[in-house]
Amino acid sequence: MTLNEIEVGSSAIVGAVNGEGALRRHLLDMGITPGTTVQLHKIAPMGDPIEIRLRGYNLTIRIDDAKKIEVVGDSDDFCTRR
Repeated sequence: MTLNEIEVGSSAIVGAVNGEGALRRHLLDMGITPGTTVQLHKIAPMGDPIEIRLRGYNLTIRIDDAKKIEVVGDSDDFCTRR
C-alpha cells in the first residue's frame, strides 16, 4: 500500500521510500524515513496535494510523490504485529 491510499485521519508506518536521485533524497530529508509514523491529515479540494503529519509537523506533498512512499497498515496494527 502507498501513502496516497490511506484514508484521512488514518496513520501508517513508512516501510520504504522509492524513487530515484534528488526526489528520494528530498523525501528522506523532509523526515519521511522507514519506520516513521505518518498520518494523512487533509486532502486538497481538487485531490492534490495532500497534507500529512509526521514527527510533530505538517507536510504537504503531491500525490505523485505520495505514490512512491510505501506504508505498512496503521501504526496500532504495526505495533501489535511486532
